[in-house]
Amino acid sequence: MTQELHINSIKKTSSRLASLDALRGFDMFWIVCGEYIFHGIANGIKATHLLIQDPVDWQIATNNTLSFAERSMVGISNQLHHTPWNGFTFYDLIFPLFIFIAGVSMPFSFSNQLEKANINKAVAKKIIYRSLIKRTIILLLLGIIVNGALQFQGYENTRFASVLGRIALSCFFAALIFLNCSLQKQLIWFGILLLGYWAAMMLIPVPGFAAGVLTAEGNLAAYIDRILLPGKLHRPVYDPEGLLSTIPAIGTALLGIFAGQLLRSEKFASVKKTLMLAASGILLIMLGLLWGIVFPINKNMWTSSFVLYAGGWSMMMLATFYYIIDVSGFKKWSIPFVWMGCNAILIYIAAHGIVNFESTSKFLFSGLYNKTPEIWHSVFLWTGVALIQFSILYFLYKKKLFLKI
Repeated sequence: MTQELHINSIKKTSSRLASLDALRGFDMFWIVCGEYIFHGIANGIKATHLLIQDPVDWQIATNNTLSFAERSMVGISNQLHHTPWNGFTFYDLIFPLFIFIAGVSMPFSFSNQLEKANINKAVAKKIIYRSLIKRTIILLLLGIIVNGALQFQGYENTRFASVLGRIALSCFFAALIFLNCSLQKQLIWFGILLLGYWAAMMLIPVPGFAAGVLTAEGNLAAYIDRILLPGKLHRPVYDPEGLLSTIPAIGTALLGIFAGQLLRSEKFASVKKTLMLAASGILLIMLGLLWGIVFPINKNMWTSSFVLYAGGWSMMMLATFYYIIDVSGFKKWSIPFVWMGCNAILIYIAAHGIVNFESTSKFLFSGLYNKTPEIWHSVFLWTGVALIQFSILYFLYKKKLFLKI
């Protein structure tokens, strides 16, 4: 995997997993257009049945007046919101799943570079390290730009922590562990990161609070964000992509690396790999729930139990996509997700401030948009956005133009 920022033609290798691109695209779909389509459907159903709206609580009540299909649509919409604090929804899985997928790709990309017969391993590692550093810096800068740095609102109004920044840092340190440690030592590092974070969060007191306080203001990660993180925080008293909580996020990337090493191994048949991934996922979910009793599953703090629980669901989703697409050969349904997965960073950046897809959709589909009842406008608007995005991504895919960082 090329680690420099460029847009060029790349040739797919036979070892590339179609399921990995499809899962990445499926993951990205929800945050660039999918969530808004389903929120629009749920709001339309709510308006049709005159359900009470609560502007504070995003949960939309399901009652007996709704059909099964309507309750399903409302249920999906409810899952496309982050849990306010402790707990877990499908939307809480989107971010860790992306980091997990990035980890899965590492054993393939790095091992291919290290195994080149004409390159000394030490030289190859130096090349990889330079690329990793460049990639990390570029993602950190892009994250700040996506946050609005080019609006030049002043240092104190600039948010330096970001989604792209967390991806950059967690994958950078996970890559260093993978490149320099055996599988056994990688597992040891995984345990150290999660147990060490747990110990720090539970044992180190925050001024004004006792040790082990896990409220939004009283937890250690939030306190470190307030005193060390430059610029402004995403939330009043903490940042969900802050400094200390990046440590367990490295564990999320390592889980992906473990899965990638299994998929790359020639010791097991494809079906057995699927079963091993699924079994690992179930085990991680159970361990996450158990740990969550004393260290709650919480995305904002990226708790160790959250790493295990989200990692378990990530394993399960990878097993499902891998079996359906790569093992069973049912690929056609996933092709649009592959288009998006191959340019995931590009569509993320474009959809978060660079391209106004909503205005474009309203302009292109204004005739259909204006002929529909107002309660369904959001559905048609964002369906149009999805069509525009997939059309652009299809064009880039056919021309073999990919943004690789």
